[in-house]
Amino acid sequence: MTDSVSTPARPRAAVILAAGQGTRMKSPTPKVLHKVAGRTLMDLAIDAAEGLGCERIVVVVGAHSPQVGEAARKRLGPNTTVIQDPPLGTGHAVLAAREGLADFDGDVVVTYADCPLTTAPVIAPLFELIASGTDVAVLGFEAANPTGYGRLVLAPGQVLLRIVEEKDADLVTKQVKHCNSGVLAADRATLFSLLADVGNDNAKGEYYLTDVVGLAHERKLTTAVAFAPEASVQGVNSQAELAAAEAVWQGARRRALMVEGVTMPAPDTVHLSWDTQVSAGAVIEQFVVFGPGVSVASGAVIRAFSHLEGAVVGEGALIGPYARLRPGAEIGPEAHIGNFVEVKKVKVGAGAKANHLSYLGDGSVGEKANIGAGTIFCNYDGFEKFETHVGKGAFIGSNSALVAPVRVGDGAMTGSGSVITKDVEDGALALSRAEQTTKAGWATKFRALKQAQKDAKMKDSKK
Repeated sequence: MTDSVSTPARPRAAVILAAGQGTRMKSPTPKVLHKVAGRTLMDLAIDAAEGLGCERIVVVVGAHSPQVGEAARKRLGPNTTVIQDPPLGTGHAVLAAREGLADFDGDVVVTYADCPLTTAPVIAPLFELIASGTDVAVLGFEAANPTGYGRLVLAPGQVLLRIVEEKDADLVTKQVKHCNSGVLAADRATLFSLLADVGNDNAKGEYYLTDVVGLAHERKLTTAVAFAPEASVQGVNSQAELAAAEAVWQGARRRALMVEGVTMPAPDTVHLSWDTQVSAGAVIEQFVVFGPGVSVASGAVIRAFSHLEGAVVGEGALIGPYARLRPGAEIGPEAHIGNFVEVKKVKVGAGAKANHLSYLGDGSVGEKANIGAGTIFCNYDGFEKFETHVGKGAFIGSNSALVAPVRVGDGAMTGSGSVITKDVEDGALALSRAEQTTKAGWATKFRALKQAQKDAKMKDSKK
């Protein structure tokens, strides 16, 4: 789900910094293309910018990861990325976006593609400060352990005097717990004018974005800080930090759903996706996993150990335990999808039941139809997919194979163990299996023979 704020009075733009190499991730996947809640870190940063009402978004990428630029342009369109090469600090990175915003007249916020919890509502107070007359607004937080962060040196009234990076801080400044998140907002002309004067006379020899605060004071411009919770601005630089961000996101979303009226007996075991929609009155049992694209209506119960992705669950439906709903599954009101049933691209009508051990792929199941255990929709011939349609009130006997394309009509039945290759008309019974034959006494003779062979073997082993 994407958070948004009210429509801005002035045009807004965002510069998203995504040029970091992410070496601590130790992964072939670029850092910002790793995911939280099933969404890439970069997409979450773009979501925040769009939620703020930014009409222009520029993503700054590095030459080392062309996949990042490709992903950004796929989302935002052409001419939305710029390359920072070589990487010479955050100030240098923002300057790379100057030409892309040369014709923009409005406010600009600088954000980071590796901060998945920094959402639109977290950033919005910066624009409120700008609207009230602040020239440069910075997002800060109070750190439990400030080591490693840039420190905010404040005057009374939350007036920001300067930002001091850890490596440049003296012992007194290092005791400050007010820290810099890196997120900053200013009028476009003001921002790039200040950046033009930023130097690299510091411990790292880089051009710091944070230096614009000191330069603003030299020009008699106003600076201020808005504070956010520490968890909402934490960055991701390692696999452990990625997992920590995931845990924070999941916990917050679970709590929000429970506040809205969703029942979760063991919330810590439920894994949600960024766009999971669950209505009040639904029940989500233990160890349920939601992939992207799932909505669950009121009164539905998702039982333990089920996995849902790209699926719609209707009111009062019962799913699981151990069910799998794949993309395109539409489960109607009061329908039942039971244990070890997999549904893919099938619309299941109201009150229909597939209670156990079946695969339903490509097609439809009519209202109040019953799918017996072991039923298979044989939808793939090795080259193409075909559809199976089961009519209203139909009864599919256990262990039936329905070979698509095929239709079983309204109220029709198939005998258990049948392989159905032709359409079954409404109200008919279809049988397709060999005639049963019975050999009287055969089982008794077979057991006697086997026992005699066993006895003879044991006798031989004792000689």
